[in-house]
Amino acid sequence: MNRIFFPIIFLLIILNVISFAQEVDIVPYLKQIEKGESEAVKNLLPKLKKDNPQSANLIFLEGVLTENGQDAVSIYQNFVEKYPNNPYADAALYRIYSYYYALGFYETAGKVLKNLTDKYPDSPYIKMAKSQEEAKEETASTEKTETTGIQKPVPVKNDSDYKFTIQAGAFVKIENAQGLKSEFESEGIYCEMKEKNIGGTTFHVIYAGKFNSRTDAEKFLQQINSRYNLNGRIVEKEKL
Repeated sequence: MNRIFFPIIFLLIILNVISFAQEVDIVPYLKQIEKGESEAVKNLLPKLKKDNPQSANLIFLEGVLTENGQDAVSIYQNFVEKYPNNPYADAALYRIYSYYYALGFYETAGKVLKNLTDKYPDSPYIKMAKSQEEAKEETASTEKTETTGIQKPVPVKNDSDYKFTIQAGAFVKIENAQGLKSEFESEGIYCEMKEKNIGGTTFHVIYAGKFNSRTDAEKFLQQINSRYNLNGRIVEKEKL
């Protein structure tokens, strides 16, 4: 028994040491990204992954460098599921939360925040996320107070009096947002780009179309979601 047991334990220790040794310190690369040097880091990533195929940190780094929000969320989700004890796991969940929050999917964002709180109760990202929640509640409270008075309906005279639009996408990289905006404009679709800052990350949000009824907005939403492979949603003009 002992002759079998001890070699197995020794083998596990060796495997753990090897795994740790193959982990990559990505702090310098994250600092480069913060300085706006994402392309330089992106060019290094393939070699880093080839030299360190077992490094979980590089998966998180890949998520940070991924420009498409939905693709980044997928990377972060897989990362958290596979490496829940990694020191960047809570940061990955926070980035998922930020993406959904920026798009206005508050219910989904709330579920991610609960997951973050339950799994990593000491994470500093919890406070950052909750500050966003509190700000949203204060804004909603103000809007409710301001709309309690009875107002006469305003007749619709032109497209500037629209009630609904479509939030078509949110992008970290402005070039991607401008690309989608150009596609819409080339087809004569009204669109505009606005910025949202969530937890220190700036998202470039694209809004498309002007509608006086939610029914018309829903029809258009189905069309652009299917045609452009988007995950858009209807928003009221007054809440932009």
